[in-house]
Formats: sequence, C-alpha cells, structure tokens
Amino acid sequence: MKLATFSHQGTTSIGLILGDQILDLPAAQPGTPRDMIEFLSGGEAALRAAASAPHTPAHLYPRVAVQLLAPILRPRKYLAIGFNFQSHVEEIRTVPAMKDFRPPPVPVFFNKQVSCIQSPYGPIELPYVSKQLDYEVEMVVVIGMRCRHVSQERALDAIAGYCVGNDVSVRDWQLASQTMTMGKSFDTHGPIGPWITTKDEITAGRSLAMTTWVNGEVRQQGHSGEMLHSIGRQIEYLSTAFTLEVGDLIATGTPAGVGVLMQPQRFLQAGDVVRCEIEQLGHIENTVRAEDRQDKPATTK
Repeated sequence: MKLATFSHQGTTSIGLILGDQILDLPAAQPGTPRDMIEFLSGGEAALRAAASAPHTPAHLYPRVAVQLLAPILRPRKYLAIGFNFQSHVEEIRTVPAMKDFRPPPVPVFFNKQVSCIQSPYGPIELPYVSKQLDYEVEMVVVIGMRCRHVSQERALDAIAGYCVGNDVSVRDWQLASQTMTMGKSFDTHGPIGPWITTKDEITAGRSLAMTTWVNGEVRQQGHSGEMLHSIGRQIEYLSTAFTLEVGDLIATGTPAGVGVLMQPQRFLQAGDVVRCEIEQLGHIENTVRAEDRQDKPATTK
C-alpha cells in the first residue's frame, strides 16, 4: 500500500493512494485516525483495515485536488547515517586532502532536527547565512513499532515502510560542526514523501535505483544496494542505545554526485528545482527559494 498524509479543503487526513486518486481513509473507514503516527501505532490490524476500506466514490479525490503533505508530520526522531554508500565514499577520496579517507567501522549517525520536515513538493530555503546549499537523495525508513534491541534478522518487523527523502545540507555549517547536525537541520531541509510505501511492496534485499535531478540535469545515480551498513544493521545499532518509536525516520545514506564534491563545486541557487526519485517509492520535487528574514517573527526581549 501507499499511505499518504494530505490536505483537502482545509482538512488534514491520511489516505490510500489508488492510481491517480486518493481514498480518505477516516471517511471511508470510520474510527481510523487522521494522524499517520496514530494510525501506524495500530500495527497490522490497522493496515488490514485500510486495505479493506470500501472505495466509496464520495471518499475518493483526484490526487491533483489535494495537497500531499509530509507523510509523517511530526516524527519524534529523524536520524541519518553518513558515509554509507560506496560511490559516495569514493567521490570523497577524489578530494586531495581526503584521498586516504576510510569510513569508520561503525555507522556514523547524526540528528536532523524534526522541525526541518517539509512536504514532498514544498519549497526548500536557501539560508541567508550560507551559499553552500546541497542535495542528497536518500531512502528513508519509517519505523512502525516501538522497539529496543532489535537484531538485524528481526529488523524488518520494526519497519512500517519507506519513502523518499532529500537530506538537504548546508555544507559550510555542516563542516564547521563535528556533529553535522547544524548543517543538516535548517527549516525546510527535510522534505520527505510523497507517501509511505509499505514494506510488503518491496522485496527484501532488492536494490532500488536512486536518482537526483537539478533543473532536469541528472546529478546523482545510484542504488540502495551500495549501502555499507544495511538497513537491518542500522536498526540494530540504533536500537542498542535507545528505543525507536512509531513514526521515527532513518535516512539511510546517499550515492555519489553531491554538489560539494563536484569540480568545480555546484551548489543550489534560488529558483533551482530538485527532483529526488527512488524506484518503486516515487519522487519528491522541491524548488529552492531564498530565505526571507521578514517571514520570521521579531525576537522578543
């Protein structure tokens, strides 16, 4: 199934993608929550109910008539791994000062603050404090059950599904901080979507093609099979330290082609259109706009 969060005529709900239509699940199946985390907390029973919801015409909307929102509007955690794709590691080594770079033997994780979440087709901001805005297509795992100490072998049990993410990065801020969090967490720099593709639709172990375009030009081409640390390994590693909760997000790494490692470097500019696509999961597309400081409320003293 493909599960979406959407807005229609001022109301936010969750829905089931059916081709070029979307079924309003709470309307079609009374008692269904309108929030995706609450819905996923219902586990397999909730998914079975969604699959059996009647396709009543009054509860079906053309997709063009709704606004798709981030499928998880308010995740508790958004974690991301660095240096996890072989092709990305190899492009890092093309920088003379990094020619001997070796990724650490353990996964390297950082937080993206959850206030960065953006809708799949919403704008991403070029901050007024930087000109080094970059893109990273990533396969994002959506956690479907509260869990701790999950083994690699049982990791699939913890997953609700997958979506497309762009780990938008402000490179100078990222490199100035050892944790990377500051450069990865600017507002609007976490577009995800366009929906959650449930795990049953993806064959375990299948490698999915991943592509980024900027203004129609291919910048990244890779596949999920490049991961140095598998999704199972990532879930095992993280859940050793802390509890993963329903709706938590894990961005699993990016392939080669990022702007900061091009020669010369090619950063995003206002007006650029960035499209990130992953086979079987769909695509997100975001236009870069210059941050308007006037949009922010005045600081109170």
